[in-house]
Amino acid sequence: MTTFVSPPDTVPEEKAASHRMPFWVNQRLGLLVLVIGLSVLFGVLRPAFLDQRLVLFPLLRDVATLTVVALAQMVALSVGHMNLAVGRMAAFGAMFAGLGYDRLGLPMPVGLLLCLAAGAAIGAVTGWLIARTGVSSFVVTLAMDFALLGLVSLLYSALTEDAAFTTRPSGIDELRSYSLADICAGHICGSPAVPQIAQFTVLAMLGLGFLYGCTRIGRELLLTGANPAAAELSGIPTGRRVVLAHTLSGLLAALAGFMAAAGTGTFRASIGNDFMLPSFLGAVLGGTLLTGGVVSVLGTLLGTALVGVIRKGLDLLGVGLESLNIYLGCVLLLALSADRIRTVVSYRKVVRST
Repeated sequence: MTTFVSPPDTVPEEKAASHRMPFWVNQRLGLLVLVIGLSVLFGVLRPAFLDQRLVLFPLLRDVATLTVVALAQMVALSVGHMNLAVGRMAAFGAMFAGLGYDRLGLPMPVGLLLCLAAGAAIGAVTGWLIARTGVSSFVVTLAMDFALLGLVSLLYSALTEDAAFTTRPSGIDELRSYSLADICAGHICGSPAVPQIAQFTVLAMLGLGFLYGCTRIGRELLLTGANPAAAELSGIPTGRRVVLAHTLSGLLAALAGFMAAAGTGTFRASIGNDFMLPSFLGAVLGGTLLTGGVVSVLGTLLGTALVGVIRKGLDLLGVGLESLNIYLGCVLLLALSADRIRTVVSYRKVVRST
């Protein structure tokens, strides 16, 4: 789902949508074609790429987790901000879940709720600091990243002996290793390639799709990102919308941290260390504008899937980690260039229509 809002001082939303919608549809279609095409190519070059249990299952598990990470970044970008602390927020939230399981003996759902509450709280504090001080989100979230890096490391050192919570509640191993093939309706079972943990990703996508596509608050978030001054003049509480966006971003980051911990079986301080690049790649490739006002939930999934397929395919072809990072950096650079071109083209279309 792609959602965008035109600034009130340009043209009505319906008129702008008539110019832009085909572009977004074509972009998502292009991403889908790329994902399928590259999957087929890597399958031909390395038939092991299509192994459902050994390759596709862990690949889709990673895609599910990194899609939630990208959605966390997408929410911040929707108001024209960025969240450089997305990885540390994931570690912060997951730490509370691990603490609850290890010291309090909480069941898995309660620990997950504690994780989400911690992520939402630290996100709300970040958003409040930005709205209250007027300091750039880049500066505030960068400072929050360093603060959480030290805080999480200190707490793990103080509360654990081996810098990890290893207690696993009932049900978390199933999230890690079970697929839809383990869910059967009569004689019909799901695919062994699709992990059960992907259910969290689906729920997050449905929730954000409804928020941005069907609610007034979602439209206000986008208007705040598209034109903060005009949104303020229209009576939108932009400060509260900024706080809400960062609260949701922190909550989704914490969910991704929980998913990553469930995937490895341990809750460590290092969770989220590699979330920064994927968070921007998935969102920007999917069609979310860095300048705010436009988001694409489905596009974020496709962008993350494209990066995951490229990473896994090149890894099977023997490409080293250093070279792989270079390729992914180039992909991000191209995505940022396309983002700028897309903004300019959209602006010119609006100008010509007035």
